[in-house]
Amino acid sequence: MYVGTQVEARDDDDYRVFAQLGVKHICADPPGKPESWTLSDLERLRDKIESFGLILDMIQLPLPSQPIEKATYPDILLAGRNRDRQIDAICKLIEDVAAAGIPAAKYNLNLIGIPRTPEEPGRGGSMNASFRWNKADHQAAPGLAGILSEDENWERIDYFLERVVPVAESNRVRLACHPHDPYTPPGYRGVTRVLGSVEGLKKFVLMRESPYHGLNFCQGSVGEMLDNPREEIDDIIRWFGTRGKLFNVHFRNIRGGKLSFMETFPDEGDMDMVRSAKVYKEVGYQYMLMPDHVPTISGRDPTGVAFAFCYGYIAALVQSLEGG
Repeated sequence: MYVGTQVEARDDDDYRVFAQLGVKHICADPPGKPESWTLSDLERLRDKIESFGLILDMIQLPLPSQPIEKATYPDILLAGRNRDRQIDAICKLIEDVAAAGIPAAKYNLNLIGIPRTPEEPGRGGSMNASFRWNKADHQAAPGLAGILSEDENWERIDYFLERVVPVAESNRVRLACHPHDPYTPPGYRGVTRVLGSVEGLKKFVLMRESPYHGLNFCQGSVGEMLDNPREEIDDIIRWFGTRGKLFNVHFRNIRGGKLSFMETFPDEGDMDMVRSAKVYKEVGYQYMLMPDHVPTISGRDPTGVAFAFCYGYIAALVQSLEGG
């Protein structure tokens, strides 16, 4: 396993910075609207990234973490009249990803986005993303998806997987799905978030089972599902890891747990990230460990500095585990 990033490069200097920091493995997307991406676009992106001594490990399919109202292909989860055409577009993109020599793609199956309550102060006055159920709008109206039962949600997910997983398998592209972030009670905003619990994620990876169907395992999001993340997380990593279902890891920590948490830097939350890194090694995980969210800090390039801290922390863990 190795440190990776999904931070969008603002310009070529950011690619140089990644290389200089030793962050060689990249999740990145071509410019332009995802529905317009072609094989040539993917090849140009790959060649550009490789020109900096980096490796394009993964792209994001146009199935984002944003609310369905902002989705490129909304009918996939809404079961709309263009569903089959939009799934076909995803399948064609997977074929192009394979042809471009990119081994993996991450995606979300998200209807209501990433609910959060106001940021809270963290270490040294940083501002950290948080979710407190007692501060959330319990009467928030349903969105475009309306009132959606758990069974219907699963049926729509299975309809997608039935058509997409065989394409991924035949093209040897690992599909990494992100959990729902965070867990919310059934029926919140009209939807039961079926990938917002560990049992739901277990059911998901066993549907249309394939070595190319697994998770973009966000340790922060999974911790948000648990009553006691520190004590529970390692066995959950083992369950998915021993079954070969971990294709990317968002190496994020939190303070708190189910329905009440604050995001933190990896070294200061409740989960023992050093111990978790040892578990990833134990189960044979061999892909990227990357930060996904970072606290908002002070300075002239606060986001860049915050991510640089996380890269260094993860790299030090990986090197220690590899005996470097």
